Amino acid sequence: MRNNKHKKKKLRIMLILLVILIVLILIFLFGNRKEKIKHEGRPAGTEQVAGRTAEIKMKPVTLFFLSESDGLLHAEERQIPESDLNGEARAVVEELIKGPQTGLMAVIPENTRLRQLFVTADGLAYVDLSRQVTEANFYGSSGEMAVVYSIVDSLTYNFKSIKKVSLLIEGNERETLGGHVDLSNPFVPDYSLIAR
Repeated sequence: MRNNKHKKKKLRIMLILLVILIVLILIFLFGNRKEKIKHEGRPAGTEQVAGRTAEIKMKPVTLFFLSESDGLLHAEERQIPESDLNGEARAVVEELIKGPQTGLMAVIPENTRLRQLFVTADGLAYVDLSRQVTEANFYGSSGEMAVVYSIVDSLTYNFKSIKKVSLLIEGNERETLGGHVDLSNPFVPDYSLIAR
């Protein structure tokens, strides 16, 4: 009889311990989930705040494209994202490759890629273009000059720290683009080619 009571008491204690264990496991599992949800929610709020403050500032620049009427370079205004000098200079050349938005002529073939652009401390900009730039229909030396000075004048006009521009094709120096303009030395701006 005593043995039977003892077994019942042991069984009750084990059931109570089992219920307590189940309750603890449930609290641990569901309590942990709620904490995870709160934790995951906080970075999303931070991103929204960061998204509001991280508005992209734009900067006006002047690009030069060829006019068929007078054979001179004419100004066209654009907006580019503010960045460091290399980033902004790169954006200017990429806008030149996209071509004009007015009635002016595109001088750089639109399938040309800007491979690399960097400006040295002494103001020399290296502009590395893909080989497609050499496939342009240059209409002789004046057309080739338009390609070169569209790039050179657009960079030097917008960035006073750029003094000279060296053009590379596929990472290499070339003698000419299409047989006329010597590319072996860096170019200084020539604003006499720009319409007044």
